[in-house]
Amino acid sequence: MKINVLILAGGSGNRLWPKSRTKLPKQFLSFFNNESMFQSTIGRFKNLNLKSVITICNSDHRFFAAEQLNGLNLNTQIILEPDSRNTAPAITAAINKIDDDEIVVVLPADHLIEDKDLFIKALYHGIELAKDGNIVTFGIVPSEPNTGYGYIEKGNKIGSGFHIKSFKEKPCLKDAQKFINSNKFLWNSGIFVFKKNIFIEEMKQFQPDIVSNCDMAISMAKFETDFIWLDENSFKNCDSISIDYALMEMTSNSAVIPMDVAWNDVGSWSAIWENSKKDANENVSEGDIFSYNTNRSYLSSENQLLTVIGCEDIIVVATKDSILVCNKKDSQNVRKITEHLKKTNRYELDLHRKVYRPWGSYDSIENGNGYQVKNIYVKPGAKLSVQSHKHRSEHWVVVSGEAEVTKDDKKITLRKNESTYIEIGTVHSLENKTNKDLHIIEVQCGDYLGEDDIVRYDDIYGREGTNT
Repeated sequence: MKINVLILAGGSGNRLWPKSRTKLPKQFLSFFNNESMFQSTIGRFKNLNLKSVITICNSDHRFFAAEQLNGLNLNTQIILEPDSRNTAPAITAAINKIDDDEIVVVLPADHLIEDKDLFIKALYHGIELAKDGNIVTFGIVPSEPNTGYGYIEKGNKIGSGFHIKSFKEKPCLKDAQKFINSNKFLWNSGIFVFKKNIFIEEMKQFQPDIVSNCDMAISMAKFETDFIWLDENSFKNCDSISIDYALMEMTSNSAVIPMDVAWNDVGSWSAIWENSKKDANENVSEGDIFSYNTNRSYLSSENQLLTVIGCEDIIVVATKDSILVCNKKDSQNVRKITEHLKKTNRYELDLHRKVYRPWGSYDSIENGNGYQVKNIYVKPGAKLSVQSHKHRSEHWVVVSGEAEVTKDDKKITLRKNESTYIEIGTVHSLENKTNKDLHIIEVQCGDYLGEDDIVRYDDIYGREGTNT
């Protein structure tokens, strides 16, 4: 039996700011090993007989998803949401082209599951219930009265699982303790398995407008080599609603499989600390760190020496442009920072100083009145778009590698220590035709240096008419 896996990768991960940002959220970052959380999610299924792996995500993240799926030798699809409408529309749209009688496994891209063997065992139990017409979710056996999770109340036994008696929202501590003491409740994991036709039939009964709008969004979608762009107007007509509210709390065909798999939704810096390797003082240290008389803390620095003395139970995360300091018990309140950043239109909500593009990356290392200096890295075989600027000139100096530069109708090749000047209004492009990285220093001068000062004429990544 072949399985279709749907990965929900549309979250913003703002509670893990400043590492996770709107334009590069936590699911595409590595916190525990050399793999991103998205890659780890896919890896749970590597020994299974998969028919397809479908990813649905924000269009801003499409190149991260494509790059991290590259080389896996799987039948993959990337579906792009024009707007975030929560999980019910996302799932309904993403499974549209799956055959009616096929099994679908749905799971978030940003969860940690340490015991993969037990997860697969539970998954197969869920598949058996799904074959019988149940829409199955997986409940985590609770280890504590956690107030940050929703709860599922078990009903009568069915196969290896239970009918679902009720769903409970995130409770207060008193109620959470009651749930734990009763032994009748599980944490809601947000992982599902079902037959495609059963899911759609139930959605047609309880959410017919979502089904019809998603059908339209797919039928009018734009298909590119790597991406399926859902029709914007149709998809935006869907109510923004979770699958729990839209269907699971409505249907009589729901079931839950208990799982005890060392699961965590990694929703805060304290969760990162809890699930990371610690030293003798129970500290997690990443980067250039010196600590003294400091215990039970998470200390991370991206590119500078971080020193900490006489602290306990703190979080310190230093990136190139921002620093977070908080008590571990307050790490859920990082959202207060991101809310402030949004209200004040700070770029730090969305972007790192180092910005990734499908061709490589750039890092703004210095800026002032009328000038900006960038480190630009171009991957082997990559090419920047054919573009011009209305407000700035650019001076490029090759640090390493070899650059093919086009200026209007002229082509030149630049090697280490060689440079060129791009005048305002010149149509130009930059290409790395070699098998090694290209590193250049770009000096911009002008009365406006924003990233939206780009007129894009041609782009191998399909970004014509955009400034990203």
